[in-house]
Amino acid sequence: MRSWGLLAIIVALCCAAAVSHHGVPLAADISAARDNFDGQCAKCHGESGHGDGPAGVLLPVRPRNFTDCARMSKESDERLFNTIKGGGESAGLSKEMPAWGEAFDNDEIKGLVAYIRQFCKPQNATNR
Repeated sequence: MRSWGLLAIIVALCCAAAVSHHGVPLAADISAARDNFDGQCAKCHGESGHGDGPAGVLLPVRPRNFTDCARMSKESDERLFNTIKGGGESAGLSKEMPAWGEAFDNDEIKGLVAYIRQFCKPQNATNR
């Protein structure tokens, strides 16, 4: 009887790990996404996601403010993914947003989407 209980716990932990890995990005994934965001995206979108990065303020169209939760709630993850991968013009947005599909693989872009979403989550540790 005791071995069945242990087996049930092991199965539950494995299922939880699978869901965490495929459903919600792990802390390591978010950390890598933050590094990618800081290295490339923050130049225009700003470290805090307000669209006020040093390069962004010089653009004719202001970069997206990821902290505008009303606006961001209307954007699907798929559209954000496609915008990052193919650039703004590919999604009907500003041509000033470059395509990052050659710089980041699909998993890294998914991580960026998850990281960008965190700017609208209250009291999130990754917000600055």
